[in-house]
This record gives sequence, structure tokens and C-alpha cells, in this order.
Amino acid sequence: MSRVAHPAGPRHAEVLPPEHPPPPPPDVNALDPAIWPRTAHRAGGALVLGGVDVRDLAARYGTPLFACDEADFRSRCRDFREAFGGDAGVFYAAKAFCCRAVLRWVSEEGLGVDVCTGGELEVALSAGADPAMITLHGSNKLPDELARALAAGVGHIVVDSFDEIDRLERIAAGNPAPRPRILVRVTTGVEAAAHEFVATAHDDQKFGFSLASGAADEAVRQVLDSGVLDFAGLHSHIGSQIYDTAGFEVAAHRVLELAARIRESRGIEIDELNLGGGFGIAYVAGDDPADIKVVAQNLRGIVEAQSRAAGLVQPRLTVEPGRAIAGPGTVTLYRVGTVKDVDGLRTYVSVDGGMSDNIRTALYDADYTCVLASRESAAPPLLCRLVGRHCESGDIVVRDAYLPADVAPGDLVAVAATGAYCRSMASNYNLVPRPGVVAVRDGGSRVLVRTETTDDLLRLDAG
Repeated sequence: MSRVAHPAGPRHAEVLPPEHPPPPPPDVNALDPAIWPRTAHRAGGALVLGGVDVRDLAARYGTPLFACDEADFRSRCRDFREAFGGDAGVFYAAKAFCCRAVLRWVSEEGLGVDVCTGGELEVALSAGADPAMITLHGSNKLPDELARALAAGVGHIVVDSFDEIDRLERIAAGNPAPRPRILVRVTTGVEAAAHEFVATAHDDQKFGFSLASGAADEAVRQVLDSGVLDFAGLHSHIGSQIYDTAGFEVAAHRVLELAARIRESRGIEIDELNLGGGFGIAYVAGDDPADIKVVAQNLRGIVEAQSRAAGLVQPRLTVEPGRAIAGPGTVTLYRVGTVKDVDGLRTYVSVDGGMSDNIRTALYDADYTCVLASRESAAPPLLCRLVGRHCESGDIVVRDAYLPADVAPGDLVAVAATGAYCRSMASNYNLVPRPGVVAVRDGGSRVLVRTETTDDLLRLDAG
């Protein structure tokens, strides 16, 4: 087997056409602080996270493995809380990554929790989250989930359809719990996302009530007239991986126009305006998300200006970051199994995980950054494709990766910014057990979610 280093960049047109000169290859040993966890550095050539050498993590827990930098996660919670201030609400979107320890961190740092299923709700409650600081989302909440939310006393329920309003009315009518506080989810027609599957505010999709059709106005009317539901305000979520606040400005303007109509027709002001989440993070060099302090200042200014223009009492602003808190502080550790040069066309570096622990590359065409983690190397950069172990051609982790040309079986490779939507969307495809999650902090490590075993898989097989 021969492998060829390509220090000048991509070597075939399907990656970068010749008419577009490729950028110079990166320093394969460097760690871009915009992409890697805040404590990440190299010591003795190896990647260190939270004071722990990743070689020790791999030896103790095995690979693949999600390593979560607890200090990084907590610091990003504080960044949001401090940026938005005490009069705004910050609710961590648990769908990004949900386990009891993480939701305890969230609560301890003063944030609420946004859940979208009964399972996430139970994890939040079992983690000790204050029910009043929990918001329940979901486009098709089951009756049992709604009943559980009412019994637990969750702070808000975001209604998403007329069927759900009817369902919630029936459950609330026979429930001794206090009337649930309701946010009506509005689709504003603003599309702010890099991929159609993560754009959530255009009209042709499953979430919320359309402003353009008048459905949002009708949904508010039904909630107000129900007699058993307590209308709290309006909700809007415009997409994911958003790098500026321009889309939020348009969305806020349109939602507050609805708020003005509610005041004119019903004589009431909305208490709360929830602008959702979707705040972007850096996955690769060149990604440039706005500083959260700037985002918060802009969003607060937008709500203040738009409320003033509409003659409204300024509602309480609420946001729901998930990826921006969980994403950057976690890396996935893999062990290299094979390195294959395919007829000089491309080098494939195969690892012991893949699309079962990171479906985002296949699903969203997502990009990631990876490094050789178990050692440094003086070898020239090799443009390769980091792939997984599954029986799918689309089983790609990093489509265009620069690794040292001497990358070899047994090496550890780390993929950055995998804390959001990787373990959450993990599967057992090809009956591969899902990786565990460990927290690292101050030189120590502990299991948050244990690695599955084949015994776990067989335990569910009733045959």
C-alpha cells in the first residue's frame, strides 16, 4: 500500500475545481481555539481536554467516545446568562444533548430547560430541574406527555397545532393543576439556515402556525377563548447555525405585529416573546459566528425598538440555545482501523465509529475539523476522507480532512465540536453499540452516559 502526501492541497477536481486555487493546508498539529474546547491543548504531543490526556481516556473507556469538557459547557451557560441579563430567560435546548448530569449543570448555572418529548421531560425532572423553569415543545405531543407536563407544573407549553390546542384543552379541563402557561409558536416566513432540514420558519414545514395564512391569529384566539389555558405570549424559531441577527430582526418585527393585533382586538399585551435558538458555532476554519454578547445586545435592541414602534409594552425576551452551549465543548475520539489509498484518487482513513454516532455529515452535509490526537507528526499534510465502519458509502465523518501523511492504524483521531446532535441522534445501525459520554474537568474524568455493549442490544431482542 502506498500513500501520497499532498501539501499543495486537493488533488482532484471533485473536491476543489482547478479554477479555484485551494487554500494552503493547515498545520495538522494546531488546535484552532475557535473550534476546539476552551481547555484543549497539546502536551507531550497528545491532545489534552480538561486536563486529561486523550490517550488515557481511550485506554480507560475505549473508543469511540464522546469527551465533554465540563468547564467549557458551564462557561458557555454563564456566557448566555450574563449576556442576556437577569430580566431575560435563557433555556437550554435539551435536544442538543440530554442527560441528567448536563441538565444539572444547566440548572446550577441558572438556566431553564427546553424539552420536546416526554423522555427529555423525565430526564429534566429526574435531574432536579425546577418544573417552573421547563418549557415543553414538540410538533406532536402525545396526550400522556401533555398530562405529565401539567401534573409536573412545567412553566410553559409551546402549542404547535389546532389539534394540540383541542387536546390540551380537554386534558386541562379535568386537571386540578394550575392552568398551563401557553406560548403560540409562529412561523414568520423567515428562512435562516444553511440546509432546508434545519430551517424552521418558512410556511411549508411542520412547525407552528403561519402568520401569512392567518392561522397564528386564530391559534391565539382559541387559546384566549379556551377558559382553561393561560396565554403567555408568542414563540418563533427561524432555523439553525445562524451567524448574525438579521433574520431575528425580521421575525421579531412580524411576531410583534401579531402582538399589536392581539392588543387591539383583545386589549391585552403579551408577557413573553421567545425568539428560539439556532445560534451558530464554528465547525471549520472560516466559520465566524457572532460573539454572544453582541448577539444578546442586538436581540435586546431589536425587541425594544420593535415594541416601541408598535406601541407595545416590551415583553420579556427568552432564547433557547442548545448547540451554542453543548457543541463546542465535546470532541469524539476514534481509533484508526485502516488507511486505504484508492488508486491514487483518494485516501480513506477508517475509524471505529461513523454514521451511527455522527449522522450529521450524511444528513446535513455537515463539515467538521479533525486532528491526529495521540501524537504530533512532522509528516506533510494528507488530504483524506475520514470514514466510519458501516456498510454505507455515505458513512462519512469528515469529508475533506487534513491529517499527517503518516497516519496509521492504532492512531487516535479527534473530531471537534460534536457535542450537539451527535450522541442525541446516535443509532445502532449495523447493531453497533452507541458510544459513551465522559466528562473531563481539572484532570479527572467520570462517566455521564455509559458505553453500550452487545449485551444491551441483545437484552431488547425478544427472540
